[in-house]
Amino acid sequence: LDQGLGLLDNLMEMSSSKTISGEKAFELYDTFGFPIDLTSLILHEKGYKLDVEAFQKELAKQKKRSKDAAQSSSGDWVELNPKQTSEFVGYDQTETETQIIKYRKVTSKKEGEQYQLVLSKTPFYPEGGGQVGDTGVLKLDDTHLVDVIDTKKENNQIIHFTKTLPRSLEAKFTAQVDEKARQNTAANHTATHLLHQALREVLGTHVEQKGSMVQPDYLRFDFSHFSKLTTEELQTIEDAVNSKIRENLNVQEYRSISYDTAIEKGALAFFGEKYGSTVRLVQFGNSLELCGGTHVQNTSKLWYFIIKNESSVASGIRRIEAITSDAAQEFLTKESHTLDAVKSILNQPQDVLKSIELLQDENLKLKKEIEQLNQLKLKQIKTELLSKSIEIGGVNFVSHKVDLDAGAMKDLAFQIGGEQDNVFIVLGAESNGKALLTCYISKSLVEAEGWHAGKIIKTLGKNIQGGGGGQAFFATAGGKNSEGLSKALDEAKSIVEQKSIAG
Repeated sequence: LDQGLGLLDNLMEMSSSKTISGEKAFELYDTFGFPIDLTSLILHEKGYKLDVEAFQKELAKQKKRSKDAAQSSSGDWVELNPKQTSEFVGYDQTETETQIIKYRKVTSKKEGEQYQLVLSKTPFYPEGGGQVGDTGVLKLDDTHLVDVIDTKKENNQIIHFTKTLPRSLEAKFTAQVDEKARQNTAANHTATHLLHQALREVLGTHVEQKGSMVQPDYLRFDFSHFSKLTTEELQTIEDAVNSKIRENLNVQEYRSISYDTAIEKGALAFFGEKYGSTVRLVQFGNSLELCGGTHVQNTSKLWYFIIKNESSVASGIRRIEAITSDAAQEFLTKESHTLDAVKSILNQPQDVLKSIELLQDENLKLKKEIEQLNQLKLKQIKTELLSKSIEIGGVNFVSHKVDLDAGAMKDLAFQIGGEQDNVFIVLGAESNGKALLTCYISKSLVEAEGWHAGKIIKTLGKNIQGGGGGQAFFATAGGKNSEGLSKALDEAKSIVEQKSIAG
């Protein structure tokens, strides 16, 4: 409780608003065991609010993780070299000779049957700090390979996931990381550090990392900020990261430095992370962060940094998705090919943007001309329909099949209804292979005769093998049988005639 109170006070001091993040409150609850009710009470007493919705979302995620875990089972560890210890060499090597210390079989509903292996020496980085676990192979010889499909950490041990076991469990293997995937992942991890630094320089030091995902093909970075980033801000941030890439900054790595010394050097540490007395500090120029992940030796390996998307994750939390290295090259190559294709369609203009703008202007002009022609067409159809309207028992009945879409039919019905009293209109049309019906009844007839366009259109819609509905004075229907339109129009006439006879 003492530790939790201190962390909660720190949260309030560092908050840029009076609303405390639900994610941070969940970290207090989940990582430090601080009761959420107590958190809420203290915040209320000090004039702060808790983002309860975000807290509940995090709690739901935890419950799902627990449920998934409950649906898996694992056998006992089979010890092969019980006196052997495990060593991680992945910061310096992507390949090493090794032996299996122990293994076990695991079965889950989602992944099926797998094996978990602990190796005496491993270059495989386990999932952590937002970075995905390495993949690769265990090689016994050139003909026998076992794929490592994921790497995680459990009880301070690096666990390698495989679908099969090696045929000779006690042999010496070559553990080999997928070097291309590792290089791209390392580039993206370095990019998150440079991005974090750029965000703090451009937006302000209130920016803090709230989460990250680092994979070979892209990176995702969540951070605290109060508003959507402008196009200009995003461009400035992207330019700032690319300037660091062009500076060819070498990594400065302190693998075993005291936590206090690292903080004195200016390293960024994050709330919710558990740090020991000694930490690993990664530095690229002015970017200093405590980090256990893998990084490139020089920022030039990133090649180029491209922001693909910026969005909101939660209240006061923004997200940037970006690419570097191979993914950036592929993206720019694809964009270049797209531009070449556009130029070809436009007959290779000198100024592509100007050519597109001219097309847009021409398109707008044509749309206006089409709209004017449609209005003229509507006027002509209206004149024709009114000339063919018939009077049935005091009702001006208008019924015809027209060459219009649903929107134009509605406009036409309302125009006639606005100019004529006591009208009962039923229009039919074929549009994009479908049969359409529109029914309009003057409000005076609705009140006097009790007609309801919505109910009538449902009856008429059966003729076109469809259905519809609407209000008492206006309704529409759609169906797949265009041949039934004539029958629907005849039935509408019968409805008016029968009302007239009954009246």
